[in-house]
Amino acid sequence: MSANPTIVTPQLEYLRPMQTEDLTELMVGELASYPYPWTRGNFEDCLSNKAYYCWVFEQQQSLLGHVVMSVVLKEAHILNICLYPQNQNKGWGRKLLNETEIVAKNYGAETCFLEVRPSNKSGLHLYQTEAYNEIGLRKNYYPGNNGREDAIVMAKTLIINSL
Repeated sequence: MSANPTIVTPQLEYLRPMQTEDLTELMVGELASYPYPWTRGNFEDCLSNKAYYCWVFEQQQSLLGHVVMSVVLKEAHILNICLYPQNQNKGWGRKLLNETEIVAKNYGAETCFLEVRPSNKSGLHLYQTEAYNEIGLRKNYYPGNNGREDAIVMAKTLIINSL
């Protein structure tokens, strides 16, 4: 069971807090999605640590994807956002990202950060069209087939403070 509190909001249609019981099905999607996936232990650690917010993205009790993020000092950091391959190119990625931002705002985040591989053209396109801006580069961040791959660091303002 997730150590994180459940946020109740009518705006969330597909996200719910991740449970330990989700991990077997979740790992099938994670393994199908990435050449260097997170391990089950990574997810178990996140579920047991109150610093991480773990959610599954589902429709009619079928997992479509998942997201893990942290929120510290009004900053959300999406650590893992995954839409399983059979659900891609159908508009679900945008819905997953939008609902993740709602959760981040509910936890007090004003800015959301994430990293993306330069080779992930569809992810880059989604983030750019959702107002994420490139703010930096992490050299040799991701494992790759021929060494390591950089990560583009992106950020989006979630809340604009009025004066």
